[in-house]
This record gives sequence, C-alpha cells and structure tokens, in this order.
Amino acid sequence: MRRQTSVSRQPPGVAPAPMGWRHALWLAVLVAASVAFSLGFACAVPFAAFAAAVALTLGCREALYLTGALWLANQLIGFGVLHYPMDASTFTWGAVLGIVAVLTTFAGAFIIYEGSLFVVSATWLGGTEVFAPAIMIRILAINAVAFAGLLVLNRFGGVAGLTAKPAFP
Repeated sequence: MRRQTSVSRQPPGVAPAPMGWRHALWLAVLVAASVAFSLGFACAVPFAAFAAAVALTLGCREALYLTGALWLANQLIGFGVLHYPMDASTFTWGAVLGIVAVLTTFAGAFIIYEGSLFVVSATWLGGTEVFAPAIMIRILAINAVAFAGLLVLNRFGGVAGLTAKPAFP
C-alpha cells in the first residue's frame, strides 16, 4: 500500500516563490530600481516593464503587491523629492497610474498600460498630445530596455539564489 504525500505544486507557468533573505533582497532590488527610474525619468517610469518582469518571476499575489509597492515608491519620490504639484489632476493621474500598473501586471503590458492611459486622457483628463508617436517611441524604448535589464537582473538573481527560476524555458 502506497501512502500519498502532499506535495505543494505551482500551477503551470507560475514560478515558485523563493524563500528567505535572498527573496527579500530581490524584492528590495526591484523597489530600488523603481526609485532609480523615478529619479531619472519622473513620470516615464517603465511600469509596463516592471509589471511584465514581476509577472514572470513572482507568484500572482506577490506580483500584484510588488507592483503596488513600485508605484508607491514612484509616488513618494515624485511628491517628496521631485515636487510634483499638489493638485487634483496630479493626484488623479497618480491614482490612474497605480491602477493601470496593477491591471497590466499580467497582460500585454505596454499596449494595455499606454492604451489605458490614452483612454483616460481622451475621455476624462485631457493631454492626448503626450501620445505623439515620437513620445510613444521613447516610452516604448525606455520600457524595452528596462524590461531587458530586469530580465538580466533576474537571471543574476536566480544564479545568486535571490529569485525563483522562471517557469518558462
């Protein structure tokens, strides 16, 4: 007679979460990267790249929490260091950026992120001129480079035992 043992299994395509201080360090590295991007690019932080990277390297719940933490770090830098204006429009845009960042954590990140912001601009807050092709190409380039860099950083994190190995080949 064989005894069944309970084995914790991840759903297909979900990387198991690493444990311990190395995992905490990996999360801190991502937040620090968000702070660096916030200081360097202000409103052009590559949230779509971060959303895709955390979706590929963390479990669902943790990816959503971390995306929220990345957004919060950006807002704290924006208001505390970069002196964003303290007005209703800025607060509203901050909230919209956070909501869209969380929504895009597991989706076609860049298109959904920027498309959602465009819809808000076109229907509610105005400012569609910032979606000019030259600006969108710049934002896409920032996100693409950030995503590639975050994937490389994740690979190094995996070698060092800071992150789980991605669930894809």
